[in-house]
Amino acid sequence: MFEGEYDVVVVGGGHAGAEAAAAAANLGSKTLLITMNLQTIGQMSCNPAMGGIAKGQIVREIDAIGGYSGIVSDKSAIQFKMLNRSKGPAMWSPRVQSDRLLFAKEWRDALEQTPNLDFYQDMIQDIIVQGGAIKGLITSLGTPIYSKTVILTNGTFLNGLIHIGEKNYGGGRAGEKAATGLTTKLENLGFESGRMKTGTPPRVDGRSLNYKLMEEQPGDVDPSKFSFTDTSFLTEQRSCHITYTSPDVHDLLRLGFDRSPMFNGSIQSTGPRYCPSIEDKINRFADKSRHQIFVEPEGWNTVEVYVNGFSTSLPEDIQYTALRSVKGFENVKFFRPGYAIEYDYFPPTQLKNSLETKLVNGLFFAGQINGTTGYEEAASQGLMAGINAHLKLNKKPPFILKRNEAYIGVLIDDLITKGTDEPYRMFTSRAEFRTLLRQDNADLRLTPISFDLGLASEGRMRAVELKSAQTQELVSFFKTQSFDVNEVNPLLISKNSAKVKQPNKLSKIFSRPNITRHEMMSIEAVSSYLEKHRINSEILEQAEIQIKYAGYIQKETANAEKLNRLDYIKIPEGFDYDVLASLSKEAKEKLNKIKPANLSQASRISGINPSDISVLLVKLGR
Repeated sequence: MFEGEYDVVVVGGGHAGAEAAAAAANLGSKTLLITMNLQTIGQMSCNPAMGGIAKGQIVREIDAIGGYSGIVSDKSAIQFKMLNRSKGPAMWSPRVQSDRLLFAKEWRDALEQTPNLDFYQDMIQDIIVQGGAIKGLITSLGTPIYSKTVILTNGTFLNGLIHIGEKNYGGGRAGEKAATGLTTKLENLGFESGRMKTGTPPRVDGRSLNYKLMEEQPGDVDPSKFSFTDTSFLTEQRSCHITYTSPDVHDLLRLGFDRSPMFNGSIQSTGPRYCPSIEDKINRFADKSRHQIFVEPEGWNTVEVYVNGFSTSLPEDIQYTALRSVKGFENVKFFRPGYAIEYDYFPPTQLKNSLETKLVNGLFFAGQINGTTGYEEAASQGLMAGINAHLKLNKKPPFILKRNEAYIGVLIDDLITKGTDEPYRMFTSRAEFRTLLRQDNADLRLTPISFDLGLASEGRMRAVELKSAQTQELVSFFKTQSFDVNEVNPLLISKNSAKVKQPNKLSKIFSRPNITRHEMMSIEAVSSYLEKHRINSEILEQAEIQIKYAGYIQKETANAEKLNRLDYIKIPEGFDYDVLASLSKEAKEKLNKIKPANLSQASRISGINPSDISVLLVKLGR
């Protein structure tokens, strides 16, 4: 059935697998996407939304590099919100509510229109390894598929076990069977595995809800979008709603705690700290009298509703009784109950920066198999694995993003350097250079790099060059153009800002925190320049950020340059740390296990202290 040999085979059709297959194929590799069900490619297994705090930055980075997640999100969006607008631009995070069915359809359409990409439906049960290198795969039907590289993106399917109360059964997600056999094969090759847990809330019939008793959450009045391409802005949006649990709801939920797999020992694996189940919230935050419930529609043309904030594995009768005590849910009808799922993962310290495994040449891991949680985290890993599999085939250096270049760089560096023993989720606080890594400048940061790789199109590159040039010209205008005191002072008075006594440059006014671009547009010189040069709102926003936050940006840039100097001090492969008597036993163990590529990565390993780095500097002749 499979003549010849593929360049890249991607196992799994979730967010990681879809991005991996698209990236490898678009770069020119002969690619096969194999998944257990071709009808669920790009499916949203949990909440019907993309983006959010730090996650929105990742989606924009994926788009800037040439991935599909941003485009698919825009085409299937039913609501857009820019979160954290009240804070600085480093915290602004785009998020869309999505039409679940349309999202998967758009992903399938995008992949089917991608050249060099084949599809096949089956389960993988074994991998073919010869001489420490991947050679292919064997399906559940015993069919061999030969490939030069393989990317595993198995999500929650590896020995997946679903829990609802005291009941449990094998499954990768509701209605789909688990993937068995592959974990054992990988362990036999020397890989270390572990177990993690995640959960999902009930889905309910929106016709049975009383929205009048809830708080409406509309989308932005002037909605933006994810993709830097010409995808459309939303002209119509669907509202979400908020309601709350209560002490009565908590008491009803506690009645099922003795039958909860979370508390009776059925589940022993670690769940996501930052997305706890409702029973976990009640147990951990006993002092809280209520918790938010976000009522999220699943699409344009469906009555199905996602009950965000009510993730649970309690018995279905307890779920039903408790949820009917939530305001607005008095007459709720269930589509399906919530459940928890346990699955196998492989600690990511077993990977190189490229997401290639250290044990098997040409074998890559991406997504939840690496211990992450979230569509966006998975998609970004898939994109990077797909690119790096192609680069490896063409004997080119891997594509590795630094911590000061992208949230994706922070994510991968955290995983391979520090590892994770709980589902890893991205936050802005994880990025020490977040002022540089804003959602608004993802294209300026990453599209030129992607264009050099051959993934971003020339049209995208020209658009980025134009955006950069117009922004710099506008910043220069504000820094060189003087203002009229008589025109500016009435504006300053209206904003309770100190008046000026003599003319100065417009940038001095613009840098004030309470003077936004909207106020600046009322100044004649500014409005004339914007109209004459046809400057759009995106360029004006870029100029505002660069002027207002110039000091912070310069400081972070300088700090990044200092830390990146250690990146250039490479540690040879196979370096023997045991011969260094001055290193502690802990340092030797951790360095031998993680095998850092350079001193910068070594310095971020937990347990490695500055004196250990000094020893390595001396040994390496620095």
